[in-house]
Amino acid sequence: MKPPPFEYHAPTSVDETCSLLGSLEEAKVLAGGQSLVPLLNFRLARPAHLIDINRIDGLDRIYERDGGVAVQALARQAAVEDSELIARICPLLKDAMRLVAHRVIRNRGTVCGSLAHADPASELPAILLALGGNVTVVSRRTQRVIAADQLFTGVFETSLAADELLAEAWFPAFSGPSAILEESRRHGDFALAGVVRAGDALALFGVASRPVLADRRDPTHGLQPSGDLEATPDFRMHLVRVLTEKAFAA
Repeated sequence: MKPPPFEYHAPTSVDETCSLLGSLEEAKVLAGGQSLVPLLNFRLARPAHLIDINRIDGLDRIYERDGGVAVQALARQAAVEDSELIARICPLLKDAMRLVAHRVIRNRGTVCGSLAHADPASELPAILLALGGNVTVVSRRTQRVIAADQLFTGVFETSLAADELLAEAWFPAFSGPSAILEESRRHGDFALAGVVRAGDALALFGVASRPVLADRRDPTHGLQPSGDLEATPDFRMHLVRVLTEKAFAA
């Protein structure tokens, strides 16, 4: 399959990227491309412009700041998985990486790209939500910080404006009781249902239009998961209850 036609741009700075995003209509940012390229090939996404940010130097850092760890837009998931800093400051994030697709995908995929893509069955948005992290977005107009509970708005939808670049994700330090558990047909597949525990906090993924916070005493309260060929709504509800019990038993 071939993608629809688009105009290709390869900026070499964040400022140039923001300028392109602010002046072009129907533009998409390409970092790892592990989510966007399949959508292009299946023609489920049809941007008029593709902005490849891989030529920007110094946008792949993983560093400590403000009592947590920051992951920049071009930091690959595999680099986060292998990072000693991540293992020390936020081991839950390291644990989550092993569940994200397969290593060959993580070699190219980025943390920030996964957050911007906002797949409701993805692990990383739920991790950010459970930990109470945030993202920094930049544009020609301004730079702002968006908290995780304000970032995800629906299936593949975020509160980012069309001219904003998700430049960095911040995860607070956390070394308390934690777990990430999911059920999928095969290892590396998207979760039929998943839970993230960070202390007393509980986030669910794969069971709503976006990752959601839940009460461990009644994790399915208000939950209305959809059904498909993989799982019925009732089965997803059952998985949430079982996985929550296991997460807090651990």
